[in-house]
Amino acid sequence: MTSPNEPPKHGEHFEPRDAIEDVVPMIPIVLPAVGAALIFLLAFIAIYMA
Repeated sequence: MTSPNEPPKHGEHFEPRDAIEDVVPMIPIVLPAVGAALIFLLAFIAIYMA
């Protein structure tokens, strides 16, 4: 285990991956799909209750 203040060793280049940066490219696909599913479910519930 290394100390966070220890300088990196020669030949080791490690950049931690950011979870937010991995998710951001999928937002334009996932957001409309989830919105459409939510609207469908709400409409189905409204028709079922009527």
